[in-house]
Amino acid sequence: MERIAWVTDSTALLDEELSQNEHVYVVPMIVIMDGEEYEDGVDLLPEELYRKMKEENKVPTTSQPSVGTFYELYRKLEKDYDRVVSIHLSSKLSGTVSSSRQAAQLVTIPVDVFDTLLISYPMILLLKRLMYYINSGFSMEEAFTLTRKYADSHETYVLIGSLDQLHRSGRLTGTQYYLGSLLSLKPIITIENGLLQTKTKTRNLKKAENQIFHELRKSISLGKVKECSILYGGSPVQAEPWEKRITEEFPEVKIHISPLGSAIGVHTGEQTIGISWFKEV
Repeated sequence: MERIAWVTDSTALLDEELSQNEHVYVVPMIVIMDGEEYEDGVDLLPEELYRKMKEENKVPTTSQPSVGTFYELYRKLEKDYDRVVSIHLSSKLSGTVSSSRQAAQLVTIPVDVFDTLLISYPMILLLKRLMYYINSGFSMEEAFTLTRKYADSHETYVLIGSLDQLHRSGRLTGTQYYLGSLLSLKPIITIENGLLQTKTKTRNLKKAENQIFHELRKSISLGKVKECSILYGGSPVQAEPWEKRITEEFPEVKIHISPLGSAIGVHTGEQTIGISWFKEV
């Protein structure tokens, strides 16, 4: 059986199970403030990021890991593994997939790169899917095909904490930003085909929350949703009301709760909250 190293980037915050898996490796994203570079999750944690943004009025940016960073890791993995499976955030939001693929061409060990077209904790669920299929005896091609089909069934709805930062990063158009700010609308952001899209706009947070739960309810009514992920910005306390509501309305659905992390928080802000789920296909 092939010895496989599993690689992802720091936008996919590992849960306890994967954190304890010695064959899983994380390449940190880069957060830049005042010309200084920080490795996401290594020397910059979300609480410190948000403090600097709020108290010191910092305007950070992010950068994908370099080709050289991936190259060094893949070279190291050649000594102990037969293959690398590298799974990353959407190539339409970051150049991380590109860096990983370029580095793969420079090493002798086979590297299979999977573009999730997603962000954050949902990437972890896709990584686990890939592991499951490979460990069940599927070929790499079959595992990628099945995981892609599962990934395409996802739905993600997020209430962004800061339109300002999302606009500065270029991930929200000027028109979307202007309308949201001018009218004090609360846009619900989705991820479609790897890009951030405005699903709908509501006048207040409660209506926006109800709209998200309406979408979740529709998917659950089809009998295809077994678990969902609550994604929060600054504090797990943000997730508590949503967790309570899901538990009361949909007790059969397993809930994962995960922070968005520093690299995503740079663009979305501290008060961001959302839900993501996959439909069994």
